[in-house]
Parts: sequence; C-alpha cells; structure tokens
Amino acid sequence: MDPVKIKREGAVLEVTLDRPKANAIDLATSRLMGEVFRDFRDDPELRVAILTGSGNKFFCPGWDLKAAAGGDAVDGDYGVGGFGGLQELPDLNKPVIAAVNGIACGGGLELALSADMILAADHATFALPEIKSGTVADAASIKLPKRIPYHIAMELLLTGRWFDAKEAQGWGLVNEIVAGGELLDRAWSLARLLASGPPLVYAAIKEIVRDAEDRTFQDSMNRVTKSQLKTVRTLYTSEDQLEGAIAFAEKREPLWKGS
Repeated sequence: MDPVKIKREGAVLEVTLDRPKANAIDLATSRLMGEVFRDFRDDPELRVAILTGSGNKFFCPGWDLKAAAGGDAVDGDYGVGGFGGLQELPDLNKPVIAAVNGIACGGGLELALSADMILAADHATFALPEIKSGTVADAASIKLPKRIPYHIAMELLLTGRWFDAKEAQGWGLVNEIVAGGELLDRAWSLARLLASGPPLVYAAIKEIVRDAEDRTFQDSMNRVTKSQLKTVRTLYTSEDQLEGAIAFAEKREPLWKGS
C-alpha cells in the first residue's frame, strides 16, 4: 500500500499520510513525502497544499520506532525535504495547511509546525515525549520557543506532557479548532480561498519571513526595498502586480496568473 495518498483538485493538493496503525514515518515514507512536496513546490499549476493523516485517531506520532528497531537509522537519509518532506525543503514558497485529525506527537507535531497554518480536530492532542525516551525533539526545540511563550515551550519540551487542541489554540499554536467530521471540509475551504489569491505575493511573504528570521528589522527591510530577494524582484516586475492595481481601479476581482 502506498503510504502517501494524494488528491489534486484545481490548484490544491491534498497529501494524506496513510501508514496504519498510527501513521508513523520511516525513512522510505519520509523520502516519498519529500518527493511529493518537492513536486508540489515545482508545479506552477499548484498553489496550496493540505497535509493530514488517515483515519481519525492519528495525525502522526513521528518517527517509526518499529522501523528503527528493524534497522532504520535515526540519522538516516530522510530525503530532499528532511523529516516528513517539509522541515528542510528549500524554497517552498507556497502555503501549506496542516489538518491535524488526531494525535500529533514528537516528529508529528514538528511536521505540523512546518506548515503555515494549523487546523485541529476538536479531539486532537499534542505532545513532545522525546524527553521520556532519552532523546531530543530537535526541530521543536528550535521552532517552538519562537512560536509560543518561551516558558510554555520549555515546559512542553522538558516535561513531554500532553495538551489538547483548546490549549494549543490558547497558546497560538493552532489557528482553528474544527469538529472532527468537518476538518477536511474546512481545510479545503481555506485552501480554495488561498488558491484564489496572488501566488507571487504568497511567495514573497514566505521568503521574507524566512529571510528575516535571524536579521534585524532594518536589515530585513533594506533587503526587501532593494529587491535583494528573488521572489520580491519577481513580484515587483510581474504582470500580477499591475493587474492588482488595474482591478482595484476598475472595481473588479483581479485575475492572478502567477506571472
């Protein structure tokens, strides 16, 4: 069985992790996910991706410990996008929505953190339990203190305790909580909304955010205003930017071409 299912509708790609019983990720699955998201990145017809898990119990528990016991090295070849295909995929300048349909722990939570928006089923739960098995949640240790209050992030990393969707939303980790049976419908509604927007602007936003992460505000502003970022240069010389102004003047919806 294919551990990664894809569904394509218009400019939206749905990617479903499907590895019964828990949707854990081994090296082969991680490499496959990297190929899927690389192809999504490089396909000019696709604008938004949704990532979810099969079933209603597990989004993803992270690393497949049974595969590790069978010889999969923890530091093995995760593929072009790093673990789960998203964490280290370069130049991914399109929106990704994580639809967390159940348990998201360890590397599964880190995978959700790699998305731009997170929708959670009302029964979803989260944890970073690596501390209890004597290892480190490396990506979460880097990302989480930048996403939520430092002391809360450290508590979650140092204790490995579980927390529910309501608490996750309270800390700003989740955008929206949705009834389990409505989760994918809501994700698709949001994805279609984003797909109708200006892809060159989305690309510029994502590159600016990445580039600014370790820079001062003024340095980042200078790089944007001087068009030192590829996506910004593309946007400022595009037909889409002109179309936006014309559509506004003509009081109509713009037609974005991505060029």
